[in-house]
Amino acid sequence: MTTYANGTFEVKLNPQPQDDMDATLGRLTIDKQFYGDLEATSKGQMLTAGTSITGSAGYVAIEKVSGSLHGRSGTFALQHTGMMTRGAPQLTITVVPDSGTGELVGLAGKMDIKIDDGKHFYDFEYTLAENA
Repeated sequence: MTTYANGTFEVKLNPQPQDDMDATLGRLTIDKQFYGDLEATSKGQMLTAGTSITGSAGYVAIEKVSGSLHGRSGTFALQHTGMMTRGAPQLTITVVPDSGTGELVGLAGKMDIKIDDGKHFYDFEYTLAENA
């Protein structure tokens, strides 16, 4: 059965030192605090690539989420793939298969993020296998 969770989150992105001096590539750490149906924190890593075209870039990220989802506690990992093509965004965030622990074993799903007036919102569509 598909379940829906939503709420807000705060995010801190911290740029990390570069191994080389290629200004088009970046690496950042992620610290998040989720509120709402997902009461959790997360930590992760992000890699970015910019281009000479304004509004075009890409990123990939992995974050580990720890907390409770609709009252079930545990951890799980999210994988991000983001592209911006001349200002048009495309973002996919999915639960890493078999990454759920504790009461979140068997978790699968996808998350959508919206930013409105500087505030971050999530919509999380997920399933939880009963016999995982």
